[in-house]
Amino acid sequence: MTQDAHDPERASSPSPEEEESSKRVSSEDLASTFLRETEVIEESVEDGQKIRRKGIYLLPNLFTTSALFSGFFAVVAGINGDFTAAAVAIFIAMVLDGLDGRVARMTNTQSAFGAEYDSLADMISFGMAPALVAFTWILQDIGKTGWVVAFLYVACAALRLARFNVQIGSTDKKWFIGLPSPSAAALIAASVWTFHSFDADALGFKLLMLFMVAAAGVLMVSNIRYYSFKDFDFKKPVPFVVLLAVVLGFVMISVEPSAMLLLLFGVYVLSGPVLAVMRKAKPKS
Repeated sequence: MTQDAHDPERASSPSPEEEESSKRVSSEDLASTFLRETEVIEESVEDGQKIRRKGIYLLPNLFTTSALFSGFFAVVAGINGDFTAAAVAIFIAMVLDGLDGRVARMTNTQSAFGAEYDSLADMISFGMAPALVAFTWILQDIGKTGWVVAFLYVACAALRLARFNVQIGSTDKKWFIGLPSPSAAALIAASVWTFHSFDADALGFKLLMLFMVAAAGVLMVSNIRYYSFKDFDFKKPVPFVVLLAVVLGFVMISVEPSAMLLLLFGVYVLSGPVLAVMRKAKPKS
C-alpha cells in the first residue's frame, strides 16, 4: 500500500496546476458576471419591430463625457479662484454639448442612454457649474441671500431640463420654451469672466450678479419663447455680406472675448422678453 493511500487528505488535495486552473475559471466567471449584470440593454422599435440592443455608442458619449469634465473642471477652477479658467471651461462644455447630438445624428448613433447621459451632464455643466462659480466669486459675500439665489438657479436648471426632456417632439422646433440652460450658463460665465477683475467688493457688482443669476434661473422655467436656430439651413447660399459679418464677429470676439460673449448672450437672453412684449403689444387683426 502506497503512502498516498495511507494519507487520504493528501490524496484528495488538488495539485498546484488544478488550483491555478480553478482560480482562472472563477476569475473568468466573475468577469463575465460583472459584464452581464452591468450591460446596458435598450429596447427600440424599428420598422414596426421591437429590437433589443446591447451596449452603448462610444463616439457621441465621448463628447458628452468631455462636456461633463469641462463642467466639473469649471467648479474646481472656481473653488481655486481661477475664474477665467472656470468661465472658459463652461463655454467649452457648451461647444461639446452642441457637438454630441450632431455627431449622434450624423453617425446614426442616437440612443435613449445617450439622451439621458447628455441631460445629466447638462445639469452639471449648465446647472451646478455656473451657480457655484458665481457663488464662489461674489454671491457668498451676500450671505444667505447669495446661496439661496444660487440654489434657485440650480433648481430652475433641473426643472428646465426635465421639462425639455418630456416635451421633445411635441413643441415647435423653431422655438425653445424658456431660456435654454446653455445660454443661461453662458450669460453667468461671461459675466464672471468680464467682471471678476473689477472691484468685487463693490455693492453694485454683488447686486448685479444677484439679479442676473436669479433672472437667468426664472427665464429658464418661464414660457417665454427663444429662437432655436434649428430651422436655419446652412446648405443654402447666403449673400456675401453674411460671411463678412461672421468674419467681423470672430475678429471682435478674439479682441475682447469676455465682453463680446457677454454682449452676444446678453442680447439673446433679452430677445425673449422683448419679442414677448412686442407680440403682446401687437394689435390683433
